[in-house]
Amino acid sequence: MAETIIIRVQSPDGVKRITATKRETAATFLKKVAKEFGFRNNGFSVYINRNRTGEITSSPNKSLNLLKIKHGDMLFLFPSNPAGSSSENMDTSVSQGIRPPGIPQVVEDEIDQYLIKQDGKIYRNRDQQLCRHGPLGKCVHCVPLEPFDEDYLNHLEPPVKHMSFHAYIRKLTGGADKGKFVALENISCKIKSGCEGHPPWPEGICTKCQPSAITLNRQKYRHVDNIMFENHTIADRFLDFWRKTGNQHFGYLYGRYTEHKDIPLGIRAEVAAIYEPPQIGTQNSLELLEDSKAEIVDEIAAKLGLKKVGWIFTDLVSEDTRKGTVRYSRNKDTYFLSAEECITAGHFQNQQPNICRLSPDGHFGSKFVTVVATGGPDNQVHFEGYQVSNQCMALVRDECLLPCRDAPELGYAKESSSEQYVPDVFYKDIDKFGNEITQLARPLPVEYLIIDITTTFPKDPVYTFSISQNPFPIENRDVLGETQDFHSLATYLSQNTSSVFLDIISDFHLLLFLVTNEVMPLRDSISLLLEAVRTRNEELAQTWKKSEQWATIEQLCSTVGVQLPGLQEYGAMGGSTHATTSSMWACQHCTFMNQPGTDHCEMCSLPRS
Repeated sequence: MAETIIIRVQSPDGVKRITATKRETAATFLKKVAKEFGFRNNGFSVYINRNRTGEITSSPNKSLNLLKIKHGDMLFLFPSNPAGSSSENMDTSVSQGIRPPGIPQVVEDEIDQYLIKQDGKIYRNRDQQLCRHGPLGKCVHCVPLEPFDEDYLNHLEPPVKHMSFHAYIRKLTGGADKGKFVALENISCKIKSGCEGHPPWPEGICTKCQPSAITLNRQKYRHVDNIMFENHTIADRFLDFWRKTGNQHFGYLYGRYTEHKDIPLGIRAEVAAIYEPPQIGTQNSLELLEDSKAEIVDEIAAKLGLKKVGWIFTDLVSEDTRKGTVRYSRNKDTYFLSAEECITAGHFQNQQPNICRLSPDGHFGSKFVTVVATGGPDNQVHFEGYQVSNQCMALVRDECLLPCRDAPELGYAKESSSEQYVPDVFYKDIDKFGNEITQLARPLPVEYLIIDITTTFPKDPVYTFSISQNPFPIENRDVLGETQDFHSLATYLSQNTSSVFLDIISDFHLLLFLVTNEVMPLRDSISLLLEAVRTRNEELAQTWKKSEQWATIEQLCSTVGVQLPGLQEYGAMGGSTHATTSSMWACQHCTFMNQPGTDHCEMCSLPRS
């Protein structure tokens, strides 16, 4: 057998060891180098000397022994295009940190793929007082800082307590091994299956299958660093329900994830719309009902370039109706999130996991955020953003955390029973003598589980959807007398006389009604309109307006007694609808459009008059 040798190859990304043989050809060896460094093509060169002399060419006739390459030699690799090597020639997931064995290949979110390619370093100008070098030099006072530098984050205004998740990844993968052995493992509170050395729980358990005890720590990073509503109208329309009824309300936030430039490698959740599912709200409680349209809403949002980024609920109690003030109830002396709300947030975050290339499970944590509309120190409505930690997500996922009935600020770690084994959960505290002690999490202060997120509104409002003085009603508000039907649609169209059809139709709640109404759902024929709204393309919107589906919608609106200003302008295929109106008739009972010359409805068989 040929003698095996190990050759070191140094590149801008570090040193790797390649196993080869003396009789191996240069072509075969270079293929191993390309595979090890993640090159997709021959966009690199390997040299014997550091000064780029003695290039090793891909020759099938020359062996390593002939090239005088011995065991332990150092070779030098240089990408052909250094500026773009990470994005053009090399696999980005490999260049940013080698994927540990056993981790599946996953497709991360667009914002994650973008931040992976960013430098992320914090560049500083030359200090005129402390720097003693020339304009091209660098010293400790002006050298770029890493994105996870805690001193820099603590001196920001306001101070940042949590580094961004991508800064945390850079910290893990910033060593000499470039994160070769980094793996973000999700916590499990369940007994490992497949242990055959003893009877199953509760008859037996061993150290191999027993989950480890959990000591709660305040999480140093967060997956989302800022929440921003595109404009005040989104929040005001959501708060209108509480203003009119006094009952609390709930909604899902739909938007997108973008870069948050105020924090190194930060992520911002931008909210473009709020969907309000079926629910029962009182002055001090909320109950969510089964939502049969949830899947359709997610599908429509995806076609609009949006996704579910969080949830929002109100906790408002009026203090003085004449002044319009609300009670300031959530503060450091009470709680910021109750244990029940933390459990709900953990449930939602488990439903929306964050896809991560460094996790053996393919996901780690979540970008799903929680927003509370509550009273602030000035007794005005404030929006506070939160997430719960990955430890809380694990406790909720494995059903190990319970709320306390009489103390909303306290949770309770379940005790093991014959049905379920629960590992011990601890947290660290300071006793009255100033000593650090470890306490059993029965009960548990929920501040160990909470991560706060800044919630803002932009100085210059952004509008993904059009804003109207007479907006289309929001779904599931029948208790207010605001219903989504063809009468409300006809009223909306008659009051909005804009010549730009795209402005009229660009309403999130209106688009949902067109897709989900029971009379004429347009789920299979609305893709062109959604693309027009997503790209702000008036021509596409006008093309869809001339379709047969929109002509039928106009006919249905005309049967409710509201005259549409542009009804006779556009019909099916762009023609006049006057002839259609005189020939076809709508059933008064089921609104089905019948052919002329019939006295009974073809759908419900009831008489015409």
